[in-house]
Amino acid sequence: MRIICLSAEAADVCARLGAWEDVLAVSAFASQEGLPRRPVIGGFSKVDAERVASLCPDLVIAFSDVQADIAAQLIRAGCAVLVTNQRTLGEIADTIRLIGGAIGRATAAEALATQFLHDLDSLRVDLDPRPRVYFEEWPDPLISGIGWVGELIEWCGGEDVFAARRGRSAHERRVEPHEVVAANPDMLLASWCGKKVDLDSIRRRPGFENIAALRDGELHAFESDILLQPGPRIVEGARAVRGLFDRWRARRSEALAT
Repeated sequence: MRIICLSAEAADVCARLGAWEDVLAVSAFASQEGLPRRPVIGGFSKVDAERVASLCPDLVIAFSDVQADIAAQLIRAGCAVLVTNQRTLGEIADTIRLIGGAIGRATAAEALATQFLHDLDSLRVDLDPRPRVYFEEWPDPLISGIGWVGELIEWCGGEDVFAARRGRSAHERRVEPHEVVAANPDMLLASWCGKKVDLDSIRRRPGFENIAALRDGELHAFESDILLQPGPRIVEGARAVRGLFDRWRARRSEALAT
């Protein structure tokens, strides 16, 4: 097949399924570490649809409503397009299976999806105390964690302070700075989609100096590719989050014992 991946997680899934030789081009956000390089076809929200179509792909894989207009352009240009829209951990596993079926790798995809869920299950913990966590996906306006991130927080032993806003769209997850201050989370985790987190700018926000997370040194940044790309690499992010929670819980237990 001739495959073009407009999202990073689609490229990752294709590589893990042994289909990298079929991939013609990828998103700028796709990791190609340890793989033969493929041309970059665009970013995420901006892709040259004419160039994509000119490569005569058998399948273009895109993600979410952000790429809906791009997908429409490609369909009108005669391309076959698979657009996924996973928002939960279960949907991520289903998407692995869906992509695998579409590229003729169903058996490998089932094995990858099963391993993904098994790895996540190994990180599940139900212990007290549970750190109360604010996860920030974007700084202006403030956007709290997308569905699968909130799930991971709870899976790994934390409490998502804005779980009630865990909608599918970014608009549904908007929060105001004063709401974060009022929530007073024990930990503040940040991973900004597509750019590096500026921890100092978070510390300078009015009122944030009063948040327990900042007073206790529990402000942490993550690369977006291990938490905000809804594919197998989320397991790496989950392990890092679980480690932070375990260390927080151990310190809290030591403090109570003294």
